[in-house]
Amino acid sequence: MSKGQEITELDVSGHKCPIPVLRLRKLLEISAPGTYIRVRATDEMTLLDIPHFCDQAGHRLEEQTEENGAYIYVVQKSGTQKTG
Repeated sequence: MSKGQEITELDVSGHKCPIPVLRLRKLLEISAPGTYIRVRATDEMTLLDIPHFCDQAGHRLEEQTEENGAYIYVVQKSGTQKTG
């Protein structure tokens, strides 16, 4: 991620599977290629779901950390998406 790059925030704290991934997917659909999205989640299932979603959809998981009881992900939208 380049310095000064704008990041879109997505807070899905308190939501359980599958809502965090569904909201991330919806936001990525309307975002330009190269967009960074910082996701804040509290559901432990996102530890599996978000990396898996990024891998399957072709997006780049730039960062995955834990901060004050929340899981933080930085996802970059790819220029092309995998289909099927």
